[in-house]
Amino acid sequence: MRSKGLIYIQAILIISIAVVSCRADSKSTRNQHENGVEETMNSEIAVFGAGCFWCVEAVYDELEGVISVESGYMGGKNPSPTYKEVCTGETGHAEVTRITYDPSIISFEGLLEVFWSVHDPTTLNRQGNDVGTQYRSVIFYHDDKQKETAEHYKRRLSEEGAFDNPIVTEISPATEFYIAEDYHQNYFANNPEQAYCSFVVAPKVEKFRKVFKERLKK
Repeated sequence: MRSKGLIYIQAILIISIAVVSCRADSKSTRNQHENGVEETMNSEIAVFGAGCFWCVEAVYDELEGVISVESGYMGGKNPSPTYKEVCTGETGHAEVTRITYDPSIISFEGLLEVFWSVHDPTTLNRQGNDVGTQYRSVIFYHDDKQKETAEHYKRRLSEEGAFDNPIVTEISPATEFYIAEDYHQNYFANNPEQAYCSFVVAPKVEKFRKVFKERLKK
């Protein structure tokens, strides 16, 4: 990433909000989400893949306006995949985080700002030492507004040269979400001393807290 770093990305995204809005109409009733999650009044869904889902889940769980965060799999061909199967890179699934959020507190644009800032969207099928299609950078959109907004921001960041290398983030329609095994949920919170959490997840979370300190849950 260029030395302009996160502040530069934030500036581009803030300007972009005035150009295109993706906030979907808030839900006025309690509905059963198509993937099995019960949505409460005034909630919407976003699904992002940005490397290991332990990292992504840990970040979004602290963001104000986020109601719940779940680690899981999306975008593959095998039904009901296991973590072991996904790790082979042969199922086509990405490790993703499904975020249920309150759009009256945080918008899809706000979630995207965090997404672009907490991982490297220029490395194909890789984040750090995590290599494979399961670690790809991806935004799974649920409607045309999410698609339009994601594509707009990706294009704007590319045109403004926010990164030294081309952005390779995939923008694809959401497919069936398969929740990951129980031990993957809240993994960082439950296993802070685990080696990967200490050396990979913790630094990302600390960086996120510093940059987005005004947006953390109280």
